[in-house]
Amino acid sequence: MTEQITAWRLPAPEGTGDVVKFLVRTAVADGGRRISVHVSEQNRLVLVLALSHRPHPAPLDPAVLTRLHRLGPRGCGSRATADGRETWAIIDTAA
Repeated sequence: MTEQITAWRLPAPEGTGDVVKFLVRTAVADGGRRISVHVSEQNRLVLVLALSHRPHPAPLDPAVLTRLHRLGPRGCGSRATADGRETWAIIDTAA
């Protein structure tokens, strides 16, 4: 992920890898057959979203988002959909 951010000529803040790993672990914990990770950038803010691809996952323990937020993203969240759980973080490259 840091390679993609730097390819956009943006600095990858310290802890970016930890945020991405946490998102991936959260998606894997849903027990789906696969996961996907999506990344986009706008105005120096990088959105990283991990999707579990397990339909209608169990409710997410609220402590998960607390732990994710402590890793330093500007914002984070999660929602369960028919396609699986989306868990995301916004990384501020200008910080």
